Amino acid sequence: MGILMNKFSFIAGTVFGVYIAQNYNVPNIKKLFNEALYSAKQVEEKYRKPKKPEEEH
Repeated sequence: MGILMNKFSFIAGTVFGVYIAQNYNVPNIKKLFNEALYSAKQVEEKYRKPKKPEEEH
């Protein structure tokens, strides 16, 4: 009985997700993630400590 309930949950979630994606303005999560990663890299590069002269090769 547990396997049947797991499959039902998965199918119901998929159908619900498709319905929401088609009928509402859902943001593109992959695009938002990439923009956040790019911003984080820029902040990290801006505030990174400078290398000490003996560390540079």
